[in-house]
Amino acid sequence: MAKPTPPTNFTDALATLAGHQFDVSAAKDGSGNGSKAFQVRKYGVAAEIAAAPDGTTLVLARPGWLLGGQIARLVDRGYQKFLKTPKMEIPASADHLRAIHEFSEELKEAAGATSLYNESLGTTSDRYVYDRVKGRE
Repeated sequence: MAKPTPPTNFTDALATLAGHQFDVSAAKDGSGNGSKAFQVRKYGVAAEIAAAPDGTTLVLARPGWLLGGQIARLVDRGYQKFLKTPKMEIPASADHLRAIHEFSEELKEAAGATSLYNESLGTTSDRYVYDRVKGRE
């Protein structure tokens, strides 16, 4: 049985990400509380991370395609996946999904996060909207 590896601290995770051609920059903080969040980008995908109180990496904004300068959420409507921001929504292509999946796996590896089986099989959505019958509970 493999020995569990200790969680990577946040500073090591940032160094690993930068060493694997991720663009790492301070995140834009709209709340004005001066948080030490960082936005990491690669393949047209981005996520926001910060240091957790225990020194590990905390993902603040899940990985998503950069759309109009914002991180788009992945919405699954059963028949199609969409990339959605507050201002726009576009259908997700196979290239979008592949890039999000690859980015997510690399981010987890660098941060020392647990890689779950179902997420390793392919891209998971942030929201699932399957029922197309209006008014149905």
